[in-house]
Amino acid sequence: MTEQLNPAVSSGNDPSREMANAIRALAMDAVQTANSGHPGMPMGLADVATVLFEDFVHVDPADPSWPDRDRFVLSNGHGSMLLYAVHHLLGYSDMTLDQLKHFRQLGAKTAGHPEYGHALGIETTTGPLGQGITNAVGFALAERMLNARFGDDLVDHYTYAICGDGCLMEGISHEAIDLAGHLKLNKLIVLFDDNGISIDGKTSLSTSTDQVARFKASGWNAVSIDGHDAAAVRKALTEAKRSDKPTMIACRTIIGYGSPKLAGSEKSHGAPLGGDEITATRKALGWTSEAFVLPDEVVSRWRAISTKNAERRAEWEKRHDASPRRAEFDAAVSTALPADFAATMAAYREKLSQEQPKLATRKSSEATLEVINALTELTIGGSADLTHSVFTVTKGMTSVQADNYGGRYIHYGIREHAMAAVMNGLALHGGFIPYGGTFLVFSDYMRGAMRLSALMGLRVIYVLTHDSIGLGEDGPTHQPIEHLAMLRATPNLNVFRPADAIETAEAWEIALETTNRPTVLSLSRQNLPTVRAGDVAENRSRKGAYVLREAQGERAVTLIATGSEVEVALNAAEALKAEGIAAAVVSAPCLDIFAEQDAAYRQQVLGTAPRIAIEAAIGFGWDRWIGDNGRFIGMHGFGASAPAPQLYEKFGITSQAVVAAAKELTGR
Repeated sequence: MTEQLNPAVSSGNDPSREMANAIRALAMDAVQTANSGHPGMPMGLADVATVLFEDFVHVDPADPSWPDRDRFVLSNGHGSMLLYAVHHLLGYSDMTLDQLKHFRQLGAKTAGHPEYGHALGIETTTGPLGQGITNAVGFALAERMLNARFGDDLVDHYTYAICGDGCLMEGISHEAIDLAGHLKLNKLIVLFDDNGISIDGKTSLSTSTDQVARFKASGWNAVSIDGHDAAAVRKALTEAKRSDKPTMIACRTIIGYGSPKLAGSEKSHGAPLGGDEITATRKALGWTSEAFVLPDEVVSRWRAISTKNAERRAEWEKRHDASPRRAEFDAAVSTALPADFAATMAAYREKLSQEQPKLATRKSSEATLEVINALTELTIGGSADLTHSVFTVTKGMTSVQADNYGGRYIHYGIREHAMAAVMNGLALHGGFIPYGGTFLVFSDYMRGAMRLSALMGLRVIYVLTHDSIGLGEDGPTHQPIEHLAMLRATPNLNVFRPADAIETAEAWEIALETTNRPTVLSLSRQNLPTVRAGDVAENRSRKGAYVLREAQGERAVTLIATGSEVEVALNAAEALKAEGIAAAVVSAPCLDIFAEQDAAYRQQVLGTAPRIAIEAAIGFGWDRWIGDNGRFIGMHGFGASAPAPQLYEKFGITSQAVVAAAKELTGR
């Protein structure tokens, strides 16, 4: 902090300070009861939060999903008791005192960090620092894009985010700040809890960044204020709402405000204050109520906020009901696919079956997107500066820019992590189905946000191309090896590696129909032949894996492959047939979905014969499908720089290697 603030003093008869002290009391009592948690941030930021919700954030506990509500994101999610206390005080029906008393306990809605879907009004899951502020960029961008489509009468709200030093130290924050400033997301307001304290002690141990200057350099308005001065907070927020840029307000606060011994110390960050210190804090604050007891007049002032916001919601509902575009707006907010979506995709599969194209699956993805993007405007594309390598733009899509929020294509720049977290914000906001592309190897850079996509169960689609050593000359830095295993190990994430244009279209169809989990499309750089023909009436990828070619006679061996290696398996099966060995070929575009099928189907597909898996990636995870006596044909280390055919030969991912393994397994 640049200056010393006054220590905590009794609030006297200041109603706003009493409202803030209710947050402080609930936070320190809940953490003490749980013997776990972070009281310092809620106590330090209570004054800011009180002004923010009393005069600026428009949410209605009676209708937490009101489409034109403001969005509030607690990016430094360890301070979750701030959010839970505010929600209880505002009157959210599920955030009872009993829930606060069971903070951080099994089955309670008051989890250690805010979790989307676990309690009303929680807009996003936060905790991993930097994710929330980047989600907030997605929320603010979604608002501007929906506003461009439907106008101020239906879409006119703000996104507010609270963050701490940790969020701003994380690298993703720079990506988010840069993008938001470039796009001039003026309805995004970030309040920085500038308390100068981190877990290890003073933030000066590890940083000397002038955050106000940093934000200004990225195209934001940025100011520094006393976060315990309600008038200063109110003035800064009022000015922020008039801005043509996003705004950051650095609120200088004292962590653990009110605690005589622990205020301003890292000791109040992540541990209970202790019974004696809580008693002393109550005295210092002039708070005479017992634990979890709130004065009626304080609760009444908080509930009056909700009454006012309910009136605001009712006014919006009148405009909504009178709007000639009401049905169109409601359809967009619901993100329901068009009624003819399945029929359109079935017709497209039939077209591909007849044409039998030989395309890289990244190009097959582009062709499929041409169909999808023409059918619905829900899909919002983008890439991390690789548009013409990952093929995520289609005809007629215009770029989203500060002077054109009506576009459908977002240039995220070389900001993979922010791309994923912004897409989470777009999906959470409603109105869009976001997809974004980069190379599969850079899923490393997106991992934190991808994990949260899965944790929250969001319909976000990751178009990840250049999926193996098949990308060739760019070499091992760009050749993914362990990435499929990492992604498949992530719960609630579908990972598709389609073998041809038909499976690619099927994967896109499933991804768009799956509303409760994200999807990865792992796509090839090199051209692949169509391996399916004539059996396209059914989307066979829905089962995750299926018998592409059955053995003639009793199976001697089962070859299981994904993506570009399905062609290798088919060639090997033909060679084995010539030698009198009956081989079935199983295409497994999505092992995650296959694992969810019943045992009878899995047994029907896999059979009882020895199994060989072929995939140009590391074999981790394949043991489940090939068993103790199976063989894996794939990578056992990093790749190399050379043309793709030479690499497949070098690393032994060939039909000849499959034939040799089959002979060994069958004793031929």
